[in-house]
Amino acid sequence: MEQFRLFIRHMLKRIDWFLAALVVLSASFGLILISSATATFGTKKLLIVQAGGILLGLLMCLVLLTLEHENLARFSVPIYILCVLLLIFTLIFGKEVMGNKNWIELGPINIQPSEFVKIGFILTFAKHLSKVRTYINHPQALLPLAAHFLIIAVLVALEGDLGTTLVFAFICLAMLMAAGLHWGYFLGGAVVVGGAAPFIFEHLDTYQQMRILAVYDPSLDPLGYGYHTIQSKIALGSGGLTGAGLYNGIQTQYSILPEKQTDFIFSVCGEELGFAGCLLVILLETAIILRLVYIAKNAPDHLGSFICIGLAAMLFFQAAENIGMCVGLLPVIGITLPFFSYGGSSVLALCMSMGLAMSVNASRQRYHFFKKET
Repeated sequence: MEQFRLFIRHMLKRIDWFLAALVVLSASFGLILISSATATFGTKKLLIVQAGGILLGLLMCLVLLTLEHENLARFSVPIYILCVLLLIFTLIFGKEVMGNKNWIELGPINIQPSEFVKIGFILTFAKHLSKVRTYINHPQALLPLAAHFLIIAVLVALEGDLGTTLVFAFICLAMLMAAGLHWGYFLGGAVVVGGAAPFIFEHLDTYQQMRILAVYDPSLDPLGYGYHTIQSKIALGSGGLTGAGLYNGIQTQYSILPEKQTDFIFSVCGEELGFAGCLLVILLETAIILRLVYIAKNAPDHLGSFICIGLAAMLFFQAAENIGMCVGLLPVIGITLPFFSYGGSSVLALCMSMGLAMSVNASRQRYHFFKKET
């Protein structure tokens, strides 16, 4: 009993209460927005799934908190292999939703494996970087790193999920930058990507091309691919300073706004809670990202630092892209707003990733379960 009491006390000390508070506030705010967005659905199923994902995610957060990030990283090879096999399984046997074959159907439950693969990739790539950081600008380091990224990215791209592929690319670039890769490689990469952009665009699916073109001119297809952007901007513009109030937004409650509980939850917030609500969402997302950067800066080792930089990059890109597409500045590519959008797999994986970050932050307060306090 004494050992258990000591374990609980030290567990409580290991929790980053500031980060935990930000996550709980964001997820709770997200639940409120989802409740309003789905009020006319005639069912509470989505709300229950989201709440269940949050609770399970917080539990898994505590589980990961008990583990040292160094110990987890020792299994980076089997974790990476598991991620690859999971993506291959999804590609072959997955369920196609809106042109993306990135779901696994388990009875009444749909799981999106790529959300969990993000965590696995960040952990394994961080481990890889920590091994080669002293000679990262040499080909013998860069080629294996490129393969590490490309295998995952290609599999996700083959599933038709362009948005998630871009998330992985941004994570990879941010972590390489943190590891000290020379700026010349980034410049060269930008030139190559810029030159290849027309070829890449030409080989995108028609719906992906139209989503990009609709950003610059939604009137090209106002009832089709431009519809999302037009209705999102109307919802945001009608909110004013404080919004129409929860459950009172016309675009939201009359289901004029598409994908309102997922891709366009930020637009729901803008219509019903106005600029003030949107500002609160942005502040919460920014605070979580800055906290992760702070943990990365003060991490006890390069491994922990790279992990937190990867997590911060993931949240930053997803939040920036989601908000950008809601205001009509970026293409609609199906990226959700972290902690706010509906998605059981997404919120579960996000909470787990915060547990990994807390493990890094707590690594300076190591506690061995079978040793008493001195």
